[in-house]
Amino acid sequence: MKNQGFMFFLYRKEFFLTSKPITMLFISYSMTILGWIKMSSRRQFRYRGKTLEELKELSMDEFVELLPSRQRRTLTRTQYWTHRRSKLLNDLRKAKELVEQGKPQPEIRTHVRDFIVLPEFVGLTIHVHNGRQFVAVELTPQRIGHYIGEFAPSIKPVSHGAPGVGATRSSTYVPLK
Repeated sequence: MKNQGFMFFLYRKEFFLTSKPITMLFISYSMTILGWIKMSSRRQFRYRGKTLEELKELSMDEFVELLPSRQRRTLTRTQYWTHRRSKLLNDLRKAKELVEQGKPQPEIRTHVRDFIVLPEFVGLTIHVHNGRQFVAVELTPQRIGHYIGEFAPSIKPVSHGAPGVGATRSSTYVPLK
């Protein structure tokens, strides 16, 4: 006779109380575990329906067609490719070659904040100037199509402290410690 007992099991990330036999519960549990493993192995980064490997295989013209309109228009203009941006592009390509050869990545510092992250540079780290210092920005697949300046904030959020003496007329009535 099989053990009939109430047990909790996980179904769609919620717990339910069940009175299934333990053997049935074990089978359904192992099937859900296998299903989760398959789902997690299928889950990978996609940009506009293309995986990172597919994006790397695309030519520059094909990739530009996938970008939003502002980035697409920016990359297609010849005025965008100034000396500073072309130099950064060449430095990133050289760094990528060094990393592929197994050598350490050189530190790339730039003031160019409006450079668009391309799929071929995923995995590199760029030090972007934020107006005061250089901030390390790691290029991840989720950052493809964004400007590198978005990830090096140039302003610090204001955090107001307690009012001091002389801050306003009413602060004269704030008791001092």
